[in-house]
Amino acid sequence: MSKENKTASEKASKKNKKKIEQSSEIKSLKSKIRKREKEIKLLKKEKEELKDRHLRIVAEMENLRKRLEREKKDYFQYNLSDFMKELIVVLDNFERALGDKNNSNDNSFRQGMELIHKQYLDLLKKRGLKPIEIMDKKFDPYLQQAFMTEESEDVKEPEVGEELQKGYSLHDRLLRPTLVKVIVPKKDK
Repeated sequence: MSKENKTASEKASKKNKKKIEQSSEIKSLKSKIRKREKEIKLLKKEKEELKDRHLRIVAEMENLRKRLEREKKDYFQYNLSDFMKELIVVLDNFERALGDKNNSNDNSFRQGMELIHKQYLDLLKKRGLKPIEIMDKKFDPYLQQAFMTEESEDVKEPEVGEELQKGYSLHDRLLRPTLVKVIVPKKDK
């Protein structure tokens, strides 16, 4: 073989190798492109699923918010219904006692009123209302409200002279302070 044929043959062989390498590289790139396209397709599908899930969760949260708002409204509107039913029983007893004009016995009327008063207090206690008791004569501004004061030489610090209106707590929280007359030490002039 001549040198020229050899060179031509080598050139052709090199061209074929280059074409094979390029063809192989093209196949590899096409394969990578297909993989990327599949990944893109999967990611788009996943994105749509996540978007759909997000929208569903937002809708559920909105529905929950509306339901809770409705339940809250109903609770505040009707939460006293059981308590009111119990108060109606006491009211019925008052009406019966006041409507009984045939009974002229004052003692019987008083006993009826005392019974209704006890029923009413028991009902309030059952609901957590407790009267505030004055333990000692010492004035307690957290539980008592001074309605009037009176000076006296017999006391060294303020003390309760008289309970004017009972105070109440509801489940250990002050509902209304006791209204009291306070005896204070006399001021020197």
